[in-house]
Amino acid sequence: MAKKKRGSSTGSLKGFILLLLILGGGVYFYQNQQNLPEAKGLEKGISETLEEAREKVSQRVTKNATEETASPSTTNRISSKLEIPVVLKKREEIQLQRTGHTVSYNNFYKTPNWVAWELTRQETKGDEERKNRFVPDPDLPEPRVEHADYTHSGYDRGHMAPAADMKWSKKAMEESFYMSNICPQNQKLNRDDWGDLEELCRSWARKYGTVYIACGPIYDQKQPKRIGEHRVAVPDRFFKVVLIYNRKNPIAMGFLFDNKAHHQALQKYLVPVDSVEKVTGMDFFSKLPDDVENRIEAELPALPSGR
Repeated sequence: MAKKKRGSSTGSLKGFILLLLILGGGVYFYQNQQNLPEAKGLEKGISETLEEAREKVSQRVTKNATEETASPSTTNRISSKLEIPVVLKKREEIQLQRTGHTVSYNNFYKTPNWVAWELTRQETKGDEERKNRFVPDPDLPEPRVEHADYTHSGYDRGHMAPAADMKWSKKAMEESFYMSNICPQNQKLNRDDWGDLEELCRSWARKYGTVYIACGPIYDQKQPKRIGEHRVAVPDRFFKVVLIYNRKNPIAMGFLFDNKAHHQALQKYLVPVDSVEKVTGMDFFSKLPDDVENRIEAELPALPSGR
């Protein structure tokens, strides 16, 4: 972004300051001319004009200071919330900001559309204990999905934003057990390969400082299987996208998992982020510079080591 020209603004400011000096001199002169009957009226008028000029100068200085602060000094400055996807296909959505994650909830499927969060090196060092207390999300309209909807269903209560990523905050840990962050997930998938990727993401955060993550369910069928009293839809697949930006060569990775028992190398699930975008109808990491986003999302990178 080109720097804004400031010549006209600076000239106006100098003009106001000069006006102040002239008016101030006028006030001083007439204050010493008490014998003139018109002096008091003129003094009052000059004082009012002087106060108005002072106010305008103050506003102009404040405005200029705000513009200086708002203008980034570097052209590739990355804004916050890199992890938040842009939804390109319309769907039911209730978006909620939590302490440790953001969730886009779909009240038709009774599962999230997506869950996104940033994970830092410092956050992986938390010592908050896992709660294992799944509760309805208090900010969703009733009727709400409950713990019992999954009981005896044959599916795990699969975290999207994992509890192990929220050890840095008691509140973040508690909110990770809201049912809005949960999907019906194959038990073996949840406890093996999906869990392995969660652990690898924490390793990347420790190694590189920060990772940006978004994940969620994929419904290939128009009428998916439902479980529980509140008719929670069972996903056909899951996606996860991960951005590692704090490295010499930034990389973005996509992963697609069938919602069934698997145990194989994570490289087998790895796909370009572009592929995940086509399946989900979402635009990931859209706040990156376009040239960087287009390049890294089209690539199929090698899986980085977490060591």
